[in-house]
Amino acid sequence: MNKNSYKNKLLIWLPLAILGLFLLNISLGSIYIPLDQIISILSGGEADKASWANIILNFRLPKALSAIAVGAGLAISGLQMQTLFRNPLAGPFVLGISSGASLGVALLLLAGVTVTGIGYVSFNGWLVVLAASAGSGLVLLLVMTVSIRVQDSMTLLIIGLMFGSLTGAIVSILQYFSTGEEVQVYLFWTFGSLGGLNWDEVFILLSILILGILLSVLLIKPLNALLLSENYARSLGLNVKKARLLIILSTSLLAGSITAFCGPIAFIGLAVPHLTRLLFNTSDHKVLIPSVAMTGAIVMLICDMVAQLPGSDMILPINAITSLLGAPVVIWIIMRRGSMKNSFAG
Repeated sequence: MNKNSYKNKLLIWLPLAILGLFLLNISLGSIYIPLDQIISILSGGEADKASWANIILNFRLPKALSAIAVGAGLAISGLQMQTLFRNPLAGPFVLGISSGASLGVALLLLAGVTVTGIGYVSFNGWLVVLAASAGSGLVLLLVMTVSIRVQDSMTLLIIGLMFGSLTGAIVSILQYFSTGEEVQVYLFWTFGSLGGLNWDEVFILLSILILGILLSVLLIKPLNALLLSENYARSLGLNVKKARLLIILSTSLLAGSITAFCGPIAFIGLAVPHLTRLLFNTSDHKVLIPSVAMTGAIVMLICDMVAQLPGSDMILPINAITSLLGAPVVIWIIMRRGSMKNSFAG
């Protein structure tokens, strides 16, 4: 089988895998609903029990769609950061976007603001989303301002890490002076969640993610040029500073909106691009961007199903599951290829 035939078959199987896992994800939960009833509800038919339709349409379906969107968005943003910095350890939150969102939520939850309920991310849904968006937006503004002044991406990477350390230190101070109940509420948010979004929130999240993904598609040629080095990209006539700004904007739209609505979700953006490079054996972003998006959706659906603990009423933190599955994947890729450099080179 030649390489192109192999890639084409993978690009056919990945959407089918997403569809199968999507239906399986919806079928899992503390209440058993037959598959034929699920298909009937999704196709607009009536269910044998009215409560089944409510569970599928208002709880499981938004959660499954959120898993697909989150997995695709984090994977694409991680791919862009690894390419921009030519660093295999770069992820979607390397510029401090997640830390900024965490700071915004910490100022809300740890500074005496009354919050109704503990459980999923929507403690007081829109307040938390707005706080996270404001925090990530502030860090984005700072990073983009710095990116105009610095000459190379490595300097920008270091500055982004410093922003993350600074906001992390402020959050630690807020936690130190907060009550145990306030810290517990904030801790629940840091676990991440896919199941706390209503249809309005899912629609807004999908709208922002589509905008970020479309921008990443327009950046395919600049990303391919930056793979070889910024100097090489300049020799091809690429405006590196403009391309860098657009890549940061795309990544921030993707990672920032996901963090705002679902909390910080680790490892998807770091592990999935490496896994996809291994599957497709290419560094061409024309192939990588759609394949990374689909692989990210598949991995996120699997992580969500594991987090549900099928057959149990318990739900594990999604952040813990992504890390448990993501870390072995990265280690396996390193061991298979011999070094992280080889793993990144694809």
